[in-house]
Amino acid sequence: MNNLQYVAVLGACVALTVPLELVVGARVWRRPRRLARALLVPFVLFVAWDFWAAAEGHWRFSRSLTTPWRLPFGVPVEELAFFVVVPVCGLLTLEAVRTLSRRRR
Repeated sequence: MNNLQYVAVLGACVALTVPLELVVGARVWRRPRRLARALLVPFVLFVAWDFWAAAEGHWRFSRSLTTPWRLPFGVPVEELAFFVVVPVCGLLTLEAVRTLSRRRR
């Protein structure tokens, strides 16, 4: 079960922020092209950075806390999910705050 900790944290982030889309009306998932544009450049840069750092031995990923599915240089698959989940959760939070601020005016 320990090897699912990373996945569990990502799942919790999604579970806690999805209501911002459904209840508050953040409209992040409802604009997929805009979301893809926001995610593309940081995703590519951070994945490249992860691969480089892992290849150079600057950091490693715990096999006991991650799934056994690996990409080149030992990067776990959920590391790629991190670079999607965390920005989406951030965008959901930002857009929810903007939506609620507009409603208060």
